[in-house]
Amino acid sequence: MAALSGITMNKEIERITRFLTVGAVGTLLDFSLLTLLKLAGLPTLAANSLSFTAGLLNNFTWNRLWTFGEGRPSNWRKQFAKFTLISLFGLALNNLIVLSLEGVLGNILAQPEWGYLPAKVIATGVVVFWNYFANRTWTFRS
Repeated sequence: MAALSGITMNKEIERITRFLTVGAVGTLLDFSLLTLLKLAGLPTLAANSLSFTAGLLNNFTWNRLWTFGEGRPSNWRKQFAKFTLISLFGLALNNLIVLSLEGVLGNILAQPEWGYLPAKVIATGVVVFWNYFANRTWTFRS
């Protein structure tokens, strides 16, 4: 029984590692696009929503194929709908945190125009936990 438990734990650690790898790529895409859109003059809410959506599409694709590949049902549309619902809640949480902290952190840095970046780092750290556990237990359940 202990060996089975160890195998299960190793598989979960591997799954979390894959999730974090996919998330890191999605986060790089998200932050890069956010910065480009802000430099192009878009307001924070629009830029953050668009960049988050690009990360969502990237993450769904790779989590479905690689991270949670064994839990892939034949109806990818239903799975994408679940992933999107979880991600939309994550986006709302992400936007709430970014918009709440942008001004405060910008003032602390004495660079108000760059306050969205540390706010985004904090938001990403919070939202990653929500995304993993919600997708693990609902979207990509084996």
